Amino acid sequence: MKKVNFLVILSLLFVSLAIFVGCSSGKEQNQGAEKTKIRLFEVTRSIFYAPEYIALTQGLFEEEGLEVELTTAFGGDKTMTALLSDNADIILVGSETTIYVYNQGTSDPAINFAQLTQTDGSFLVSREPIEKFTWDMLKGKILLGQRKGGMPEMVSEFVQKKNGIIPFKDVEIIQNVDYANLGSAFASGTGDFVQLFEPVASKLELEGKGYVVASFGVESGKLPYTVFIAKKSFLDKKPDVVQSFTNAIYKAQIWAQSHSVEEIADAISPYFQEIDRTTMLKVVDRYKSQGSWATDPILDEEEYRNLEAVMESAGELNKKAPYNEIVNTTFAKNAMKNITQ
Repeated sequence: MKKVNFLVILSLLFVSLAIFVGCSSGKEQNQGAEKTKIRLFEVTRSIFYAPEYIALTQGLFEEEGLEVELTTAFGGDKTMTALLSDNADIILVGSETTIYVYNQGTSDPAINFAQLTQTDGSFLVSREPIEKFTWDMLKGKILLGQRKGGMPEMVSEFVQKKNGIIPFKDVEIIQNVDYANLGSAFASGTGDFVQLFEPVASKLELEGKGYVVASFGVESGKLPYTVFIAKKSFLDKKPDVVQSFTNAIYKAQIWAQSHSVEEIADAISPYFQEIDRTTMLKVVDRYKSQGSWATDPILDEEEYRNLEAVMESAGELNKKAPYNEIVNTTFAKNAMKNITQ
């Protein structure tokens, strides 16, 4: 009799355990599951890429079963080299780099699959405050510009021509100052205007050493300025991983649109501990208000054609790359279909 009772009790224990495991939430089970590791390289560390950091700090990659290892490459060439040499799985860089790679000839092209930013992120900064700036004010002046052949410089020249300015003729453009030193060079007296990214532009404003008078992002229109890119072979071999990554980015884009400037600043602050709160809020507000962050991950053809126009205007597009050959919107469309806002 005792033996029978023992077997009954043991059976009840197993049933109870099964019920407990079955009732555990999917989230709890996912937390215990092994995550797929992704090696992500970004071209630089910038508040301009806020949704990327939101995905990291808000656990959106983890929700999709991913463990993302972020590395800052500090340069477009270095970033693309990391991808082509298989040191990175996914990179965040300008989509123009995929055109260059395609035109060099490759059996495994770099593919744009999720867009992060949709405008240029630089600003025209004047030495003196100008209440009503017009582009003809550049005539006869010295502009401290960006590196020749880089997207910021191409956008600058595109915007100047659009506004009736002939670069290097109507305005002198200095291009021998390193990117990291542009702000300090301007503050020390070089040039009448300078093209700067954030947070340097806002820092100069707060110090009274410069004044933002125009946005190259607003003037140039929508562009696939910064995009997540992977080799075609990676997309083919690991479509589920790429889809999970894209899902997380889309969730981050939704998060950025639905939260305040203060909340965004809080979310990304772990990646910008050297930037004070006042500057952070100023920069986040500037990018959010001008719509620099893409609201979805689709790189559409109209934006791609605008990119081609910018590159052609600067004489940097010797041969076009077919949109369908270097852009894959499948993952972005799936994310938008399956994730509700």
